[in-house]
Amino acid sequence: MTKGKFISLEGPDGSGKTSVVRALKEILEASGYDVLTTREPGGSPIAERIREVILDVDNTAMDARTEALLFAASRRQHLIETILPALEKGQIVITDRFVDSSIAYQGIARGIPVEDIWAINKFGIEDHMPDLTLLIDVSAEVGLERIYKAQGQRQFDRLDQESIDFHQMVREAFLNFEKDNDRIILVSGNQSVEEVAQECIAILKDKELID
Repeated sequence: MTKGKFISLEGPDGSGKTSVVRALKEILEASGYDVLTTREPGGSPIAERIREVILDVDNTAMDARTEALLFAASRRQHLIETILPALEKGQIVITDRFVDSSIAYQGIARGIPVEDIWAINKFGIEDHMPDLTLLIDVSAEVGLERIYKAQGQRQFDRLDQESIDFHQMVREAFLNFEKDNDRIILVSGNQSVEEVAQECIAILKDKELID
């Protein structure tokens, strides 16, 4: 039985998740909470090596199912090496992406049957789902504009190069998840990082994940 709290941030590329994760860590630690922030793909030494393969801009020949399997493998290692030990210590774990991203990107946007994506991920995570998922939403146009403006300040990866239609499908997938799942709470990413973070903190309090 885990003792900590497990929170994931999801959203389309360019939504500002990574900056919000950093802001949440700062706010929560200032209030005395023990917080671990992490990311996917990656988050542990082996998972980070898999990340390099997945996001390498030269790996354009990667098959969609290969991509899905690599994400699931990275997630399993991340869970075992990083997330579960931190939860057992009683930490608040905040991850930048988790299984919902695989459903949106490899399932909906890549066109792989969602039940197949769920199957390989269920095998990997063994029912360890986040206590809460904060969905930071922006339009595909806004997200891609932010990505291009930030070149040199962030990694420009293989998924960033996908068409706007691909990114729109990802966004719509996330929004549909939010409609059907009480675990997922929508937060507008069309605000400053500080405003998004404060809204997220209010949600964590409302859900009684923090005091």
